[in-house]
Formats: sequence, structure tokens, C-alpha cells
Amino acid sequence: MSSIQSWLQRIGLDRYAETFAAEDIDVEVLPELTEADLVELGVSFGDRKKLLRAIATLTGPRVEGIPLRMPPATAPEAADDFGAEQRHLTVMFCDLVGSTELSARYEPEDLRTIVRAYQDACAGVVARLEGYVARYMGDGVLVYFGFPRAHEDDAERAVRAGLEIVEAVGRLRLQDGLKLRTRVGIATGSVIVGDLIGLGAAQEVAAVGESPNLAARLQGLAAPDSVVIDATTHSLAGSAFDCEDLGAQTMKGVMRPVAAWRVLRPRDLDRRAEAMQGDDRVPFVNRTGETTLLLDRWRMASSGHGQIVLLSGEAGIGKSRLLRAFVDRLAGEDFLCHSFHCTPFHRSSTLYPLLERLRRLAGLVADDTPAVALAKLRALFKAVPVDIEETLRLIGPLLSLTPGDAGPPAEEGDLDRLLELLVGAIEALARRRPLLIIVEDLHWIDPTSLELLQRLSLRIGSLPILLALTLRPEAEAQLRHLFPATGLNLSGLQRPESETIIRYLAEQKALPQELVDAIAERTDGVALFIEQLTKAVLESDAVVDRGDHYAFVAEQPALSIPTTLRGSLLARLDRHPGAREVAQLAAVVGREFTFKMLAAISELPEDELHAALKRLVEAELLYQAGLPPKATYRFKHALVQEMAYNSLLKKRRRRLHAAIAAYLKDRNPHLAVVEPELLAHHFTEADLPQPAIAYRLMAGERAMQRSAMAEAAAEIGLGLKLLLRIDDAAERDSLELPLRVAQASALRATKGTGAPETGAAWQRARALCGDDADKSLLFRILYGSFLFHQGNADLK
Repeated sequence: MSSIQSWLQRIGLDRYAETFAAEDIDVEVLPELTEADLVELGVSFGDRKKLLRAIATLTGPRVEGIPLRMPPATAPEAADDFGAEQRHLTVMFCDLVGSTELSARYEPEDLRTIVRAYQDACAGVVARLEGYVARYMGDGVLVYFGFPRAHEDDAERAVRAGLEIVEAVGRLRLQDGLKLRTRVGIATGSVIVGDLIGLGAAQEVAAVGESPNLAARLQGLAAPDSVVIDATTHSLAGSAFDCEDLGAQTMKGVMRPVAAWRVLRPRDLDRRAEAMQGDDRVPFVNRTGETTLLLDRWRMASSGHGQIVLLSGEAGIGKSRLLRAFVDRLAGEDFLCHSFHCTPFHRSSTLYPLLERLRRLAGLVADDTPAVALAKLRALFKAVPVDIEETLRLIGPLLSLTPGDAGPPAEEGDLDRLLELLVGAIEALARRRPLLIIVEDLHWIDPTSLELLQRLSLRIGSLPILLALTLRPEAEAQLRHLFPATGLNLSGLQRPESETIIRYLAEQKALPQELVDAIAERTDGVALFIEQLTKAVLESDAVVDRGDHYAFVAEQPALSIPTTLRGSLLARLDRHPGAREVAQLAAVVGREFTFKMLAAISELPEDELHAALKRLVEAELLYQAGLPPKATYRFKHALVQEMAYNSLLKKRRRRLHAAIAAYLKDRNPHLAVVEPELLAHHFTEADLPQPAIAYRLMAGERAMQRSAMAEAAAEIGLGLKLLLRIDDAAERDSLELPLRVAQASALRATKGTGAPETGAAWQRARALCGDDADKSLLFRILYGSFLFHQGNADLK
């Protein structure tokens, strides 16, 4: 810590030494500080810029990164991709309305104060919602959501930030009674982000792609004090907000008309859940054991022996769907059911899930006066056995009702009194009818709501209450011991159930089996993955609806990650920043890899590499078999591996593939005999076509030796495609000749000697020989050799 103090003193910011010390910020934490962190620490605008510049001089453009043992890149190449990566980003552009008039009306010093207040209002909102202020441009603010850390709901965070910025800027009261207004544009898409451009105060983290420009254009389209979003943002976050469709808009610098929406207001949690359930097309499959357990616990609870079930499973696995199906099974029974939803935006909002439920049940709306709101609450509480006036006095301030409207001012101990009153009300309700309480996403609960649940759990044993709590595995260890609960871990669906969902989404129209297999293989039984990937394929140009079946437009399509999943997949990696780069490196190796191989191509010390892999295993991103250095690992989900792989720039991926290919070739020469297609893959992705072609030919020959002629033809076809990367004509022809001979032999076995494709392959091979006697001899030897291997006695 003394080194931090000295460093702060050297840059003239030693006044923050005590703050850094109080928050345990040492030399290890320092490089990870973001602007959002500094806002939270109370660092002023100018000092934030000084600190970030000083940190950059210590650490370089990026703190995290893995040096690799690979062919050295040239200096420009190394600089081009240092720290940059491809990410799915939501970009927000805020603009101060009427800044030109303000500059004419106020002196520069006064104008500076006004702009600073506007910028700080924006930065405060962005910091709370964990966005990243990339650049201040006078009256404009450029913000990224999804960098440097992704969240599964970055699009929603950006839209919330836009609405809150409009409100926060509107609340500013400056000199002369000046009231500021702003407009916001938001767009989402794939960008290259991470490069530092500019020097000194002009330095910024650049995002290269269409989204930053589109966000700026949408901001220009917005009316004062409004937020306008693009189609991708709307598809990701639209269920959380009421929006007005603005139609297709023509914008300068954008080639095609852009669909745009004006965001009106956030939806309450119940209406949002209803909207999401209304779009639910996925059938409820299997889960028989889980449903049976829930029904068993319900029978016990409804007979007066209260129960708690802790339902754990990763995002998208089907926790909410299971609970909806369970509630449907109880149709016809006499019971009360109340659902509460925790959110990542309100982890510090006291009793937020309960208050949102009360707003919904009482019909409170934003335009209600305090008197109207209190009248609605009184009407609601008449059905609950509580002291109505005391309840209103205690809960009124939490609903932003002033003490004068809700009763006497709050007193010390009121929160404890309120919790006891709420537990008593729940007990009284349960004595009237059995009570089912569902609390979703417990990992995002606020501390006071958690205390309320704990108090209830201590008194639930003799009450007809079933308390069903859902949470994610990473929070289970922290929360499991707080409740005397039955644990229920939800695993992925089995292959038949996955196929049932796929075919259901295709509306029972026939799908090519290879497409069904590909979707099922890549989604690993996660219901959300299955749903989103299937929808993305069916809505793409890769398949065509023939009425009673779907067919490929051309060859089988590559299944890209749907936009709806990119944020959540990247967020899983970004939760473990120290291990993310190891996951990226491993993703290039493949879905399965060994510790030895990873250690050979990474310059991390083995103990650090082991620690990073251990974190990924604990986060359930990897499976592990054995112990290092003999350990073998496998990505739990193919889509997580693909997301890690795609986040790397192509240039870096090529260098990694080259390093892996060199390692495999040098350390395991036997692999060329037993698995030449693996070497061919890495040489292909490394953009080294000559060795890739050679290994594709070897893979084809090996397949023919096993009489797998279809696989042989596929491998040889991949080799022929690689010829397009060879510039030298003579070299290209020499590589093509053995491929054509092998292709003809494979086609002869699958399609027959007289097939046009077979004849064309042999004709092309013969033409490549020309008048060269040596090539003609080679051709005849190869032709005879393949005939011999096929058991053909005619070797003329």
C-alpha cells in the first residue's frame, strides 16, 4: 500500500490515498480500475481522467493477456491486435440539447460548469448500471455496455441508463433556473473494441463497427428528453419496456433504412414476465422427477408442515419454466400464489421484490399522487390481517410517499418492526389458505428482502407454506446454508427431449436430421440455447420452408451464435477476467484439450495456468478429468467455447492455430497417422494452405483405407477448396494432382465408374499431367495404387 501512496503522490493525487487504503486498492487491483469504479469512489471528473491516463502508462493498453510461444509476429502485426477483441456491444450516445445556444448565452467558465454537471449526471447513472464511458465529446457522451465486462442484459442496462439519464439531467437545477434536456440513441451489434487510440487527454478505447455510428444517428432522430433504440436492442430488451414503433428510418451514412423504436417507460416485473411467457413456444418436456418432488413438498406444506425448496440451475436451463408447469399442475386447488422477482439493478433497493408486487396488486402507476397511492394501498390491505395505518407508516417511505402523507416520520427500529409485521401478515394469510411463495433469481436479492426470507424460514415449519427459491449455481454455496431447504439441481435436457423442442419449434415440419443433430449437439440440453438457436436457424436464409418440411438452401449452414445469446455467453466468461484469456486460448485448441498442450503454448507459469483452469472448472465452464499435468478438460457447452473463440481477432486466432499445429506436429508425430484431419484443421485456420492440403489428402486416404468413401470425398473436397489460397500456379497444380486422383477414386466407389463426377475428376487429373513424363508416370502409379487398394484386379 505504501507503493500506491507513493505513486499517487508522484502524480499529484495523494489526496485519494486514504480512500484507496480504505477500499483495499493495492498494486494488484490498480490496473483493473475502471471509470465506473472511480465514480463510485468519489473521484472528480478531471482526476478520473488523470488517474486513468497514469494507470495506462503503467500497464499498457490492456492489463490482461497471455503471451504465447508461437512464431513471432511482425511489429505492426503485434501492435494491430494488442488488447483488441471482437465483442457484442450496446453503444449509447447522449447529447445535450441546445448546446450551441448555451455557448452563446454563457461565459466559457460558466458553460464549463454546466457541461461538467451534465457529464457527471450521465457518468453517475452509467457507473451504477456498470457501463463504460468511452469518451466525453463536449456536449456528447459515448458509452459502452458490454465492455470491459459483459452482462447478459447489457441491452436492457443501456436502455435503463438512457431513461435514467434523461430523468437525472432534467432534475439538475443550475444558475438562472436553467433546465437541461438531453436525447439518447442506442444501438447493439458486433464491434472490435479494446484498442487505445489517441494520446494524452484525447486517448479513448475505440469501438470499430456499425453500432457507434448508428447510435449517434439514432440520437439525432430522438426528440428532446427521449430515448431511441435500434431493432437489435429492441429484440434484446423490448420485453422490459413499453416502446413506440417509429418505423423504418433513413439515416445519413447508413446504407439501408433502419427500424427504430422510442422507449416510453419500463414495464413492471409482472407485466414483463407476462410478455415473456406470452412468447413462450417451448413445450414442457421431461422434468418428471423434479415435478414429482415439488408436488411432494407441496402436499407436505399444504398439510401444515411448511417446506422450502432451493431450485438451482444455470441461466436458461428451465427453472422458471419448471415452476410455471408446477403451478399449472395445482390448477383447481384452493391456494394463494405470489411470485417475486429479484433483478440485478435493484440489489441495493430495500425490499424491492415485495414493493414491486405491492405496486402491481394495488394498481399503482407513476402518475398517482401520494393521496391516490395511499388510498389504493388501504384498499389492498383491507384483505390482509394487518394494522393498515401502521403498515402504511412503515412502508410509505419505501414507496417514495412522503412522511406527511404516510404518517409520522420514520423512527429508529422501524425497519425491524416492518419485517416483523410482514412475517406476521404472511402467517395470517397462510392460516386462511395454503400459500405458495416463489422468489426468482435469489442471487440478485437485496439484503433486507433476504433477511425477511430468513425470518420467515424460521417460522415456516408449522405453516401451510411452500417457499420456492431459484438461484444460479455460482451463488448456491453462499446462500444454501441460510435456509433449511430441500435442494433441487436442474441439469440439462436429454437428447430426445432436446429434439422434441427443436421439432416443436419447427411446427412439426420435417427438418433435415443433420440439422437437428447439429443444434442438439451444440446446445447441450440447455432449453434457452435450444430455443434461440433453432429460431435463429429457421428465421435465417440458410433454410427454406417447403410447406411440409424445411430444406437447406444450399449446403448445410454454419450455425452462428444467435444475437439473443451472445451477451449471456460472453458474460459467463467475463465473470472470471483472470481466467477468460485462458478460456480463449483453450477454445482455439478445441472443445477438449489437455493441460500439457495448453501449458506448451501459453507462457503462463504452470501454477498460474492451473489456478485459472481451476476457476473455470469451479464456474462450471469446464469439466476436468484427472489432475495436472495429466489433466484433460472439456468445455461444458459448445456455445461457450465458440463465444470465447469468436471474441478473438482473426489475426490472433491464426497465430494461435499456427502454434497449436506446430506443437502437434513436433510433439506428437503419430497424430498425423491417426488423426490427420486435426492437423489439417489447425493449419487451415492458421492460413497455411500447403501443409493443410497435405493433411487433408492424408485424411482422405485414411478414410478410404477404412472404406469410408463419403468421408474421404469430404476431406478431399476441403483440400481442393484450399487450392484457391495458393498463388503460384505450378505449385497449385502439383498439389491438385494427387487430390484429383484421390477424389476420382472416392467418387468411383460411391457414385460408380461411369458417373460424370468420377470422369471429370480423372480428366482433370490427367490434364494436370500435361506432357510431363514424370507427372504422367506419377498419375499412372497413383491410379493403379488406388485401384489396388480397392481390390480391383484390372491394373492396366
